[in-house]
Amino acid sequence: MQLAAQLDPQLRAARGARTPLQKLRQMRSARALERSWSKPEILEAYLNLVSFRGELVGVNAAARGLFDKAPHGLDAGEARLLAALLRAAGAAPGDVAARACALSRQSDTAPDCAELALRAQSALAAAPQLRPPAALAPHLAARLLRARGDVRTTLDADVQRLAQRALDAQLALLAERRVRDGAVLVVDNASGDVLAWVGSSGARSASPRVDFVRARRQAGSTLKPFIYALAFEQRLLAPDSLLDDSPLELPTGVGSYRPENYDHTFRGAVPARVALGSSLNVPAVRTLERVGVDRTVIALRALGIGGLARADHYGPSLALGAADVTLAELVSAYRALARGGVASSLRVRASDARGADARVLSEGASFLVADIVSDRGSRSLTFGLESALATRSWSAVKTGTSKDMRDNWCIGFSSKYTVGVWVGNGGGEPMWNISGVDGAAPIWAEVINALHAGAPSAAPPPPREVVRTASGHALRGTESIATASAAARAPRAALARIVSPARDLIIALDPDIPPPQQRILFEAQPASRAHSFTLDGELLGAASEHHFWPPARGRHRLVLRDAEGAELDRVEFIVR
Repeated sequence: MQLAAQLDPQLRAARGARTPLQKLRQMRSARALERSWSKPEILEAYLNLVSFRGELVGVNAAARGLFDKAPHGLDAGEARLLAALLRAAGAAPGDVAARACALSRQSDTAPDCAELALRAQSALAAAPQLRPPAALAPHLAARLLRARGDVRTTLDADVQRLAQRALDAQLALLAERRVRDGAVLVVDNASGDVLAWVGSSGARSASPRVDFVRARRQAGSTLKPFIYALAFEQRLLAPDSLLDDSPLELPTGVGSYRPENYDHTFRGAVPARVALGSSLNVPAVRTLERVGVDRTVIALRALGIGGLARADHYGPSLALGAADVTLAELVSAYRALARGGVASSLRVRASDARGADARVLSEGASFLVADIVSDRGSRSLTFGLESALATRSWSAVKTGTSKDMRDNWCIGFSSKYTVGVWVGNGGGEPMWNISGVDGAAPIWAEVINALHAGAPSAAPPPPREVVRTASGHALRGTESIATASAAARAPRAALARIVSPARDLIIALDPDIPPPQQRILFEAQPASRAHSFTLDGELLGAASEHHFWPPARGRHRLVLRDAEGAELDRVEFIVR
């Protein structure tokens, strides 16, 4: 009878009461509906036409206007609040909550009436606002819906909203530092299901249609964990091995390469765990030299990072992120670390089969890397003990910043999830003094902490091939590597050496530059007045000074000597 009145305006009550004739006609219309419609059809039509509150007509409008959800997304409490509104759409929030509480008791559910009262006050106190349905994952939807038919994804709407809110809030704070774009990807470690895919900052972006989850950007320091994992796996290093963090110059096909740390300082001999945890650049380059660029490129491809050029295209700069990667590729690679070195493809369609597992790194090496990048002490040299990387429960995380601060990354994992964040500018404009820990890390931390608000993340147990050491863990049988490395490298770290020019460097004179303007720098570190340079057997002067030598064609030998004339270091180079 109520549906009949909704369908025919002439059957509706005038001034609060129906006439007997209206009541009779309403009954006849109701009997006609019963003969032609089923009960579910009658109920569906009623829920689509009934007024809930204000101008909210139908359950779809009520769900979106009061709770900003589609009807199928309502939880039990929200559904009972809507049911309570049917009796009196304009009732006070307290009365609606009381009816919803009574409905809960009738359904044999122990209600939380205080919570219902709070939710009713939040939803009903203000005038309802009917917002357009939110496009929660427009970039992924645009890609998946190219094919015909409905697509059910693996996305979790709550996680998607969480990631979007975290990105929006952080970009609002960074707007004055010229940061406009960002992306977030959240993945379930066990299944590979993508739970959140935020491809852009939306209206804030100058390129809102670009999906930055799949856009290729410079990797920064995000590849360092995999280089160290390979070094551990091949028994070239142990976490306690000392690495030399001092000025370094390496010859390349187009000149020389001189990596520097982010803060432009050098720290001498540092353990590998500190070098990785604190993201020191020079030790990472030295580690890449041991592992080999070829081997590293092969491993990165196995981890799912596509689009890599040949190894000789990168050289030592690969350690500092010269390769272009996507956020999706990095998240997939870090998920392999979270799973003990086992990789598989990510899944965004619920109908797709889960990817086949493939071991790409040893379980022990993966554990060691996770152990290092989860350790506040190991990263304290650069990031301090308290930063956005210090989450409330266990997590392993690495940041990255590309050249000229064009890209910010923060990629990490907990026991259950891998989360990746990129922020920057789609057009490639540099940000203003924004590092990974300032830009992307706060978003990452908010998402990880929220995901584990009810169930803290636990650190993984060490596999059988890993043993405990005085400062952490190491692969069984590599304790001697750490000891030998420390014994061999600690004295050398204190010795002076030639840092410019690089060994075996080939220097070509430029005929277009006047000869007086062409000079080669001779430099030693640490500099000392007691040390001296000799070039091809002739004394140049004290090594504490920078010598700008006018180049002469031929093969040359530069020697660094101590106060007694003993040779400390030598470099041979060619001028053409």
